[in-house]
Order: sequence, then structure tokens, then C-alpha cells
Amino acid sequence: MALAAAAAVTNPADLFARQTGNIFKSKSKSPGPDKMVLTFKPFEARMKHVFTISGSSRSTTPIVLTQISYQGYTGYGEASMPPYLGESTASVMDFLRRVDLSQFSSPFQMEEILTYVDSITTNNTAAKCAVDIALHDLCGKLMGQPWWKIWGWTNQDLISTCATVGLALTPDGSLDKPKIREKTKETLEFNLIKVKLGNSEEVDKGMITTIREVTDLPIFIDANQGWPEKGYALEMIEWLAERGVEMIEQPMPRLLLDEAAWLRDRSPLPIMADEACQRLSDVRNLHGAYDGINIKLMKCTGMREAREMISVAKALNMRLMMGCMTETSCAISAAAQFASQLEWADLDGNWLIANDVFSGMKVVDGYITLEDKPGIGVEPL
Repeated sequence: MALAAAAAVTNPADLFARQTGNIFKSKSKSPGPDKMVLTFKPFEARMKHVFTISGSSRSTTPIVLTQISYQGYTGYGEASMPPYLGESTASVMDFLRRVDLSQFSSPFQMEEILTYVDSITTNNTAAKCAVDIALHDLCGKLMGQPWWKIWGWTNQDLISTCATVGLALTPDGSLDKPKIREKTKETLEFNLIKVKLGNSEEVDKGMITTIREVTDLPIFIDANQGWPEKGYALEMIEWLAERGVEMIEQPMPRLLLDEAAWLRDRSPLPIMADEACQRLSDVRNLHGAYDGINIKLMKCTGMREAREMISVAKALNMRLMMGCMTETSCAISAAAQFASQLEWADLDGNWLIANDVFSGMKVVDGYITLEDKPGIGVEPL
């Protein structure tokens, strides 16, 4: 579609604003038709179930939705902020108010733009990611191609993604086995299950035993740094390996690299870095301590850096996984562009929420699917 023709059709930004209660309003005067306009608005993702991991529970996740408009095209992005990231709606919106895209003449100055965005503050990785995803979506739409194709990858023979079963406890603190069975049954449309552990031995083993009463699907474990003693971590992994578990994420606290290396050398299952892996600069330091890395767009500032992390990890013969936060189909679809490069995927963030405002990547028979839609392949609902 020519740019002139695109401008004549219903502006997707206007459509999205109508369908989500006019959630986007410009924060500054319009810089003109040939300049990029960044707009943003807070959004609360409501969880289908209370989401519990080692150390915390929540029923909602704050998100800031972004869009970048340029010459009749609109790219969408988001910042998702689970508590452990240390960002808030206020901090993300304060960051985004400081982003001045009017100084750039074209969205295709992507490297220059994202280097500038990264330089604004030291942290705020989710806020930076919100700009990165929207910019990638915009440029993909301008080119009329999805990013998996722009990068020369494929949308065939893609991997399964897992669905997460979170911890459920009764008021007295014991395992709520009926609730765990109910949650497990909801995941059976997937081919893999991810289980959050890192609690007491009784609770952790009770979770697995209860799930195994319902299904024999392969299981991934995310211990969320919950096993601080290496000997105990090894005992747990050996026990889990006998019960159909295939991989372990972040069994020990992220700073214990020597202990992680000891565990990796003895573990019957691959050990993946999650909290220990934030950005590109972490990847080389984790080589030898972990078998691979779990990349999350909200932690690494977005798609640009995620691709660089994949390149470095492959050069080091490290295994690859892509994970997510509680996210709408916008960020999940951005992460799904990498599916052909991964060994494992945990992209169920949109499945976990009840009020998604986008349509994007679909899971069919448990497998990630990628359509031939430009950008990251999302549309407002």
C-alpha cells in the first residue's frame, strides 16, 4: 500500500483510541506530518487467576501502552511492569515524556533512535522496550513485512510454548490441590507446562505430584531463585528429573555464579538463566554457569537487543529460550517473531490475562504460529 493510500483509510490510531476508550492522547504539540509522534497511556492487565510465585502474589499487572505514528502508519508497543522489575506506571510515563522523537527525520534511523532512548536513563528497561516494540512495528508496517521475514527467518515448524501453572495456597498456607488441578486442566490445550517452584520442599513436591495426577505433559520448572543452597537444589532437580521435568530456570539466586556453575556441572537437566540474564552485557558472564539464557523483552529493552543477545549466545553455544511478563498480545507477538531461533518458549502472558486489547500471535495445538502480517502482526481489538 502506498503511503498516500494508507493515509486515506481509517487511521489505526483513531480506531484504537475509539475501541479502548480513547486511551491515547498526545503529550505534546504535533511536530508535523513527517515527524514521529509518540503517545502513551496506562492500562491494567487483569489476571484470570491470582498469580503466585516464590515470594509474591498479584491479581493485576500495570502496563503502559504506547504507539508511534508516522505518515498514516501506527506502530504499537507496551511496557509491562511486574513488581520485581522495579518500574511503575509513574516511572514509565515519566521516562516516555522525556523521549523526543521529533529530532529524527525517519523511523528507519532505528539504531540511532534506540541508542538515544537507551541513553536517557540507566534503567527503565520496560519503558525503553515500549518504544522499541512500537518502532519495530511501525517500520515493519512501512516495509509491509513481518520482522521474522525481514530478519530472514521462517514461520514454519515453530516450537511449542508452555502455559504456566502458578502456586495456589489455602488460607492456612497449605497447598490448594483442587485449585492446582483446576489450573492444570486449563493448560491442557498446550503441549508443555511451566510450574513455579522455589517454596518449601513440601509445597514444591506437592505441586508436581498434584499436577502429575492430571497430566503427563512435559514440565519446565521456574524456581525464581528459590533454592539458595546448591546441594538442596541438586537434590530437587534429581527428584524432578524422575517426574518428567525437562528444564530448570533460575534455581539459585542470580548472583551465585560459582554455585550455579557447580550445579550445572552435576545437574541431569539443563539449567537456564532467568533473573541472572537481563541484558546483552550479561550473556558472556553467564557462559559456563548456565546452559543457556531466557531472554525477556521487558528486561533487555526490546527486540533490537534481544536479537543481539541471540547472536552472542549462539556464538557461545548456549541454549535459547524466550520468556515474557504478564503482557498483552502486543508484546507477546513481538517476542514470537524470534520463535524460529529458540529451543524453548514461554509466551503465555496474553493467555494469563482476561482483558487483552490486541489480537496477535496465536497458539494452535500448542504451537506458536506466525502470520504474514507486517510489523509484529498485531491489531487492536
